[in-house]
Amino acid sequence: MSKIGWNAAVWRSWLALPKEPEVLVAQYGALKRQMPLLYTLIFVNTAAVTYTHWSVAPKWLTIGFSGLLGVVCAWRIVFWMRTTNLQRNEYCKARHQLRRTIYLSAVLGSGFLIWSLLLDHYGGTAEHGHIALFVAVTVIGCIFCFVELPQAATTGTLVVTVPYLLYYVSRGNAVFTAMALNIFLVNTVMIRVLCNSFMSFKTSIIATAAVAAKQRETEILSTENARLAHTDALTGLPNRRFFFSELGRRLADAKEGGSRLSVGVLDLDRFKPVNDTFGHALGDRLLAAVGERLLHNVGARTVVARLGGDEFGLIIPADSDVEGLGAAICEALGQPFEVDGHSVTIGCSGGFASFPEAGTTVHELFDRSDYALYHAKSASVGSSSLFSLEHETRIRSDRSLETALREADLATELYVVFQPILCTRTNVVTAVEALGRWRSAVLGDVSPERFIVTAERLGMMQSITLNLLGKALADFATLPESIGLSFNLSAHDIVSPSTIAKVLDHINKSTVDPKRIAFELTETSVMSDYDAAVMGIRALRELGIRVALDDFGTGYSSLSYLRQLPLDKVKVDRSFVTDINKPSGRNIVAAIVGLCRTLQLELIIEGVETEGQLIALQAVGCSLAQGYLFAKPMSVAELTLWCAGQEFSSTALPQYNVESTSRTLLRAG
Repeated sequence: MSKIGWNAAVWRSWLALPKEPEVLVAQYGALKRQMPLLYTLIFVNTAAVTYTHWSVAPKWLTIGFSGLLGVVCAWRIVFWMRTTNLQRNEYCKARHQLRRTIYLSAVLGSGFLIWSLLLDHYGGTAEHGHIALFVAVTVIGCIFCFVELPQAATTGTLVVTVPYLLYYVSRGNAVFTAMALNIFLVNTVMIRVLCNSFMSFKTSIIATAAVAAKQRETEILSTENARLAHTDALTGLPNRRFFFSELGRRLADAKEGGSRLSVGVLDLDRFKPVNDTFGHALGDRLLAAVGERLLHNVGARTVVARLGGDEFGLIIPADSDVEGLGAAICEALGQPFEVDGHSVTIGCSGGFASFPEAGTTVHELFDRSDYALYHAKSASVGSSSLFSLEHETRIRSDRSLETALREADLATELYVVFQPILCTRTNVVTAVEALGRWRSAVLGDVSPERFIVTAERLGMMQSITLNLLGKALADFATLPESIGLSFNLSAHDIVSPSTIAKVLDHINKSTVDPKRIAFELTETSVMSDYDAAVMGIRALRELGIRVALDDFGTGYSSLSYLRQLPLDKVKVDRSFVTDINKPSGRNIVAAIVGLCRTLQLELIIEGVETEGQLIALQAVGCSLAQGYLFAKPMSVAELTLWCAGQEFSSTALPQYNVESTSRTLLRAG
């Protein structure tokens, strides 16, 4: 290779820009911010030198040459200020502009150097010193402004400082030669520092791009999990989670547009006898056939979902004849089904409620359609009913619950029961979940689902939470220190600073170590006010309390919350356990187990009711579980006796060979 060819190859190698698109775009973005500042600096410095040499240098230098350089600076300022930000896929444009900037740094550097050295022939020592200062300050400014483009900084520095040094050496002035040499050495060091800084910049950009790519993968996985979590594996219809989410969305649209909307709840008649007579396999296929027939008999805009068991839900658009649709569905589902060579006849009853007459919220519409279904079954099995004023009159009797709750002596009527959480490998009780109960002096035992919702609606949640927490801590203090305590906080609790402060005060006054306590939060409670919820979580964790995300998998963005929230535990919703013996359900749980291990989160499976479910959970690596298979909720005295009966022995629960069980399940899948 010739010398000229070698020099050209070296030059091209030096001018080579990074290959990563993200780095090129980031370099371009940095230059877009810094180039107007650089050219402004050069323009001001040029004007200052022109001013000091105005009376001693010829006009073609002070007016003509400097004016031309000033126009170039102004043009480049306008150019960079008018450019727009580039996206990752526009990296070719970024590369072109960066190369152009490198070449221009050499051309413009040469132009300013020639101008300054020509001016150096005029004036006295002060004017000559100003020229030296102009070169030094301008080169240093260029180096700083080109910190994300070291090729341009180095090119401009070499083009200016090397000829500058040689010029003063040729003039034989020792002082100015020393100044030029000093400037050259300082600029050399600064270029080296700049290169180090650029490598850090490049590494940071590449790392950020890698994190963004990982986040995109996580979002894709989250979307797929959301799709799986919102599809009923048996019928292929949307499931209960999707139904309520979609109902909320459509209801919001109806409110905004002033339109109507109806909700339907369908319950199959005589399905259980068919299921018991012909077996669950035929029953499953029958449910799938019901889903297909429903889709065939409703309009394309009507949402059909399986809510669970033999219950289906409908979201019906505004222009539909709801009563006529209900009658048609009951008629269609009353016709025989041919399944596995058997002619099977069932029936269907339905309840419907319309917005805005029957209610203005998701829960009101669903509850009132469910109430209409109850009325239809009571009046005439196989028929449908639309919620009416008569139903409204009847449902008002439920308001007695509100009255009873307002007048209740919570200190005596509320009590706590505990359900154990066990290690599936050792059968040791690792923790207990405290569950609130209310035995009303007027109504008797009231389910938590009813009185908690009512308490939230009445703004009484704080007093109920603090009352139950106090009782739970007092009872829990009698249990062995090896056992932890889980306690549920509602959506109202976690976003209320006053409630959190009082919760912490209760714990500080108790004899229970805060590190033994874990508070369970649902995704809904976090979504209600994310910022306030995060503040509450941090306040709890500062005391050593752990935080668990309850009912994991029931919302759209659980994966996002696992990544963003300061969590310690995850409790998987009991709905996932239902299908754990099926390949699809087992694969989902296994994926959640792997995710929690990666994020170093403790995983608890709730709702375990059969030994088959326990075997499947052990096979996929679930180590903590709770459910009726182990024990129902009980008082602290009953819990103490139960634990004593268990004796924490290896015979407390059946043991399974997880390895052989895994192989069996894989073959079955």
